[in-house]
Amino acid sequence: MAVVLRDYYVDIFILFFSFPLISLAAIDLIGAENPNFISPIPNITVAVGREAIFECKVDNLSVFKVAWLRVDTQTILTIHNHVITKNHRIAVTHTEHRNWYLHIRDVRQSDKGWYMCQINTDPMKSQVGYLDVVVPPDILDYPTSTDMVVPEGSNVSLQCSGTGAPEPTITWRREGGDLLTIGPKMEVPFFEGPILNISKVNRLQMGPYLCIASNGVPPSVSKRIMLIVHFAPMIWIQHQLIEAVEGQRIILECHSEAFPKSINFWTKDDGRIISQGTKYDPIFTDNTYKVYMKLTIRNVSKSDFGIYKCISRNSLGETDGSIKLYQFDVTPKVVVTSEINVQTSSSSLVNKVNFLMILVYVLQICIEN
Repeated sequence: MAVVLRDYYVDIFILFFSFPLISLAAIDLIGAENPNFISPIPNITVAVGREAIFECKVDNLSVFKVAWLRVDTQTILTIHNHVITKNHRIAVTHTEHRNWYLHIRDVRQSDKGWYMCQINTDPMKSQVGYLDVVVPPDILDYPTSTDMVVPEGSNVSLQCSGTGAPEPTITWRREGGDLLTIGPKMEVPFFEGPILNISKVNRLQMGPYLCIASNGVPPSVSKRIMLIVHFAPMIWIQHQLIEAVEGQRIILECHSEAFPKSINFWTKDDGRIISQGTKYDPIFTDNTYKVYMKLTIRNVSKSDFGIYKCISRNSLGETDGSIKLYQFDVTPKVVVTSEINVQTSSSSLVNKVNFLMILVYVLQICIEN
């Protein structure tokens, strides 16, 4: 491959490449062999920041010299044992004038391209090798999405943009391993693509999402995007009627869901807020947007029977649920009426049997006479 040399390299080129040609005719006259390449220069791939080493194998170099050049910029890098370029990252080494190595330290993306190994024969002999520079993936702050707050039922688009060489693949996952919802009744463990669309988002889809960029060059990188879904409080009550006896310890339960987090409390039917004390023990256990509301009533008395309300309130609204605590009647039931009915029924049956026996006896007498 022919290379056009720059003017400021001409003097150096003449100095190192011309004097072997003075004796070239004499070498040919005595039958000496011209140098040859033993094998092609292999193409190499190096991650940015590492060292790239090209190898050029030459046989019978004799008094000839080897040079390394950058093809695309037409730059002489080294001639024989000397580094010509002012690039301090370039170095040249050899073993017994046979294996010639071009070293490029701290490789940059701009180093990507073709490199030539030349021997100053007449005509010149050369071969080239290609340096491919790969770059680990990175995630761009823009236009990648940041944490999002959306109302329940809205449509959401999460976006992730990555850079690297080769261009990275973007994969979406949920941090806790939950499935991704990408369509009506369609759930998958992961999704590939720069944009993740969620239609009519609901509270079950709230949480951290991971945008992962990978291109085969370690390490892969990820960004955590928090999706927050806002909705008004809702309450579920499993048992709305609870019976108890005086002196008993009883527990009332409510389950609420709300986000932003709600304020939760219990009230009696007179509207009085129930607070912690020797009689009542309200406990609230929350997990993200869910709250378990438990009210323990110790030593139930007659005044404790009635309607209790569990109330949940946030910036988007308020809701409540009612539980009725009523007294269980422990008085033994009297079954006198049933006994009388049974006795009456038995007496009636006996009378009917006696009547039939008398009727049969009378008939028998009539037949005999």
